[in-house]
Amino acid sequence: MELGNVSQPVYSPGLEAPGSSTPGLVGMVHGFLRLVQPHGLPLAGGLAGLGVPASRCLPSFLPQLLRYELGFLVCVAVGLLFVVLVPLVGGCFCCCRC
Repeated sequence: MELGNVSQPVYSPGLEAPGSSTPGLVGMVHGFLRLVQPHGLPLAGGLAGLGVPASRCLPSFLPQLLRYELGFLVCVAVGLLFVVLVPLVGGCFCCCRC
């Protein structure tokens, strides 16, 4: 295994899909992540670093953070709905066969 020059590392230009034996699965995962989280992470540190108190940063930062996490929140809501409704509908079909 070659480490290269440790004192002067050379970085790649950006994120790349890893080479693997399952490129279809890797593409599907990256597609899902781009669908669920299309926006970049909002940075609140920019205002806090300028001397603005955190109490003034939070109200303007919270809507941006919720927009960033909206896709995951929708996935969690659909998952919880699925976990609740599938056993309920299955129990109705098993107990109420007419």
